[in-house]
Amino acid sequence: MYMRAKLRRIPPAYRVLLTIMIASFMNPLAGSALTLSLPSIGVQYGAGPNALSWVLEIYLLTSIVCLLPMGKVADRWGKRRTFFSGALVFAVTSIAAIFTPSLGWLLAFRGLQGIGAAMIFATNMSIISLVFPPEQRGLAMGWNVSMVYTGLAAGPVLGGLLNYYLGWQSIFCLLAMLATACAIATQLFMRQDWLTAKPSATDYPGALLYGAALLLAMFGLSECVNLNWAWVCLRAGIVLFACFVRHELRTTDAILPVRLLVTNREFSLSSLTAMLNYCATFATSFLLSVYLQSILGLSSREAGLIMLVQPVFMAILSPLAGRLSDKHAPALLVSIGMGVIACGLLGFALAVHTRTLWGLLPVLVLVGIGFALFAAPNNNAIMSSLPPRYYSLGSAMLGTVRQGGQVLSMATVTLLLSFDWQLATPTANLQRNIELAFILFTLLCLLGILPSSSRQKKAGSD
Repeated sequence: MYMRAKLRRIPPAYRVLLTIMIASFMNPLAGSALTLSLPSIGVQYGAGPNALSWVLEIYLLTSIVCLLPMGKVADRWGKRRTFFSGALVFAVTSIAAIFTPSLGWLLAFRGLQGIGAAMIFATNMSIISLVFPPEQRGLAMGWNVSMVYTGLAAGPVLGGLLNYYLGWQSIFCLLAMLATACAIATQLFMRQDWLTAKPSATDYPGALLYGAALLLAMFGLSECVNLNWAWVCLRAGIVLFACFVRHELRTTDAILPVRLLVTNREFSLSSLTAMLNYCATFATSFLLSVYLQSILGLSSREAGLIMLVQPVFMAILSPLAGRLSDKHAPALLVSIGMGVIACGLLGFALAVHTRTLWGLLPVLVLVGIGFALFAAPNNNAIMSSLPPRYYSLGSAMLGTVRQGGQVLSMATVTLLLSFDWQLATPTANLQRNIELAFILFTLLCLLGILPSSSRQKKAGSD
């Protein structure tokens, strides 16, 4: 009764935000929490590193393939209903993953879990944009982004601790509880379905081309080092994606209005900036976990506690950055954030080069500050650049560039870690490849400043 009375005092819009924040923490957590538990899963199922990498990648792949189609589904079926269904799918698949008898079944349920994640991420930002006025939208997105980045960065921390004390199945128990809480909160706090007034017809050919292109391209990119025929998949994916773009330019019911990307400079540049940021940063948690455990010899528990520094600063500062984006140009904040992150990534490379542990702590703080300055302002810029009828597209696009960047980031790391330096010990070889990865990610992050700053110049000229 006391808790119910407390909830009634919260304004309706913030109850909706609380529901979305649960999902925004849960979804990236599902993608990163299993990082430190992969060796334990491999021992149970007798699987090697290549097979285990798909525990992470299949979740990202199914999610990114379904994001844009789910945005169209939400317009026709209702954003609340799509969001609620995604939470249910997530809960059921998390419970099923606990009892899987083989790695194949685990991968199947992880794929279905990615579809549930797509249903959530295709609707969450559009719902926030609908329930909050423009002058409060940045703050709301700041709180939501704090959960997204906390889930991404805290995933290895929580995953490492749960795996160390309770086994890897406990991670799926946590995910099931979060998804159930999200579904219950949706039923209690969301009162509208937010249907599009005149939903367009479903672009089935475009959805098929889009899904096939992404699956082939991402699989080919991820496995090009291990499988000779993966290059064929990569080339086929690129060809199909070109066919998809051509089809979208010709259809009036496109799942991705390509003309909007061309004509809406703010939307396209913000999306490109987000893609480069996630590509440059997502794999850093994986690289740090490998560095701390395989090179410095720490346990998963110790590595997780050290990596906790970054999400704490991200969670604290993201709402403040979101509020600043309501009052100041988001492009300026995003450019500063990208620059700070680039400095942090270079700091990671130096720390790995010198094999220091405590030198990582100030760098983790720096990267956390940079993430906070980047995420909420960039999301605010994307959603504010669109009319309400495109909110589902904007939400799905945010999820797409995030997941696409994550897949590209992991594929890049997989490629770099396969390099074999002559006359180097296995540990020295691994150290050099991790250092090289951080240097490359630094350059990518610096590259991401270009579309953000050009967007800022255009806003100033306007």
